[in-house]
Amino acid sequence: MVELKESPNLGLLFPKAVLAGFTKKGGGPLPERDYVRTGVSVDPAHLADYNRVCEFRLTDELPATYPHMLTFPMQVKLMTDSDFPFPLVGSVHIANRITQTRSLRVDEKFDLRVHVENLREHPKGRQFDMISEASIGGEVIWHDVSTYLNRGGGSGKSEPNGDRSELPEPTSVWKVPEDIGRRYAEVSGDRNPIHLHPLSAKLFGFPRAIAHGMWTKARCLAAFEGRLPDAYTVDVRFKLPVLLPAKVGFAATPVGAGWKFDLVNARKPQPHLEGTITASPKF
Repeated sequence: MVELKESPNLGLLFPKAVLAGFTKKGGGPLPERDYVRTGVSVDPAHLADYNRVCEFRLTDELPATYPHMLTFPMQVKLMTDSDFPFPLVGSVHIANRITQTRSLRVDEKFDLRVHVENLREHPKGRQFDMISEASIGGEVIWHDVSTYLNRGGGSGKSEPNGDRSELPEPTSVWKVPEDIGRRYAEVSGDRNPIHLHPLSAKLFGFPRAIAHGMWTKARCLAAFEGRLPDAYTVDVRFKLPVLLPAKVGFAATPVGAGWKFDLVNARKPQPHLEGTITASPKF
């Protein structure tokens, strides 16, 4: 376990990540190392900026996706360490599951912990889980699992993934502006070049810049404000990227005490994200 006195500097780590994307080939075990920070406070101004970009209301409660902002620099530090076997740039964020056991408030201080685990095969390569936690007084109250895929040399076997056979009819349509990648990068620090500009995105095989997956998740979660319990799990799988600018369709359906929801291309039948929200008092 390694304690960090301050949040890692993403301005230094992302250039390192870009260079590693051209040199790291993948392979080897995951590092058995935890990064921790203690007594971390939330900057109310930063929270307000995040809420505006993701279209949450301005309140003293943290959206369930917000603590990801606090742990993301620690994730990047771990993924850019020399012993991490896969490059950050080029690793695809394919799923994210967040559980909170109660509402989190802006005036609370959190202890943060990040580690990586569960290296396993995927039909298109190898996947692993970045685990982030926020705790107060030794009790974990927020838990985040970000699953990444490193492409190449996969098992070739299809895995059951519960894909929905038909895309739902959107209940609302959102316009996603061309600059949302840059705006979200300002608040998240995630300046991966695939999100910033068409030219930099083309270097990594995208025709245009793409929206951050965690922005699409947060934007969907914002649509449920006022309808969520204090304790819940929001679990999503990222499908096809949102090429910017875009027009997307959002659909939500009640399922028992929870919801299932989808984000789709509003112009043609393509899925961008599918997810569920379930009441979840425990991890």
